[in-house]
Formats: sequence, C-alpha cells, structure tokens
Amino acid sequence: MELRKETKDDWWEVEALFDLCFAPGREALSSYRLRDDVAPISNLCLVARDTLGILGGAVRYWEVSVADHPVLLLGPVAVHPTRQGEGLGGLLMNESLAQAKADDWERVMLVGDYAYYQRFGFSKLEHVTMPPPTNPDRVLGRALVDGAWDGISGTVQKKSLF
Repeated sequence: MELRKETKDDWWEVEALFDLCFAPGREALSSYRLRDDVAPISNLCLVARDTLGILGGAVRYWEVSVADHPVLLLGPVAVHPTRQGEGLGGLLMNESLAQAKADDWERVMLVGDYAYYQRFGFSKLEHVTMPPPTNPDRVLGRALVDGAWDGISGTVQKKSLF
C-alpha cells in the first residue's frame, strides 16, 4: 500500500468509499454540519492505494473549535471491506496523527467507538459536547501535546470563516 495526500482527483472515489463503508444518510450526522462549507485540512487527508492504484482506504481531517481552542476533527476514516483486517486503518490513523503532530496541531477529536480508538491514544472527552444527536460516549479525544485537552470544555463549534 502506498499512502499519499488526497488530491481533487481522488474526491469522488473517496466519497464512494465512505458511502460504501457507512450507513446511508451519513451526511445527516452532526459531525457533517461542522464540515459544511469548510475545506478539509489537505495536508492530513490521506489515501491508500495498492500497486494497481485501487483505493483501499482514506482519512480526512477538519478544523473545529472548543472554547476558542483549535481542534482537529478526525473523520471519516474508512477501509474498503475487501481490505479490512490488514492493518490499513491503523496505518492511516498512525501516519495522519504523526503528520498532525508534525504540523503543530495540539489536539484531535473524533466521534467513534472507544474500544477501537483507544489503541490510538483516544479517550472519552468528558467535558466536550458534540451537537445533538451525538452519543456523548462516542466523543473521543487525544492530546498531541501533553496536557492539550486539560481544562478545555464546551460545545464543538464549526470553524469560523472569518
């Protein structure tokens, strides 16, 4: 597998992968409202392709804020069903998180299953709230810099366009 930054030419194929991997209506989720009209963080959006150029997985990131602190919103991340179980999801996560840290981001969050994401250093964000109807038990965060989540609480907000 080759990992590289997602390009505009990858967009439709990545969207088709997300449609395949997630339930119909995925764009109705509250996390998508935070992404409306906001460009993803292109340096962190990765695709994985095999030697034939077939898309195996992808990850995207977006900027949001909590109490005026910049936060990376990770997701979606998806692996094609025929490639699951090969460690590709872990590769996408680890490489993109390492790049986020190298790019001086301090904190990242996602909405997901704790049992899966704890292996990447994520824990429940007790005092951070996603817009409804998000299950609070699925709001997870990881500090890329020690203490980056300390004392931060509030509702996740869409990145200001100004």
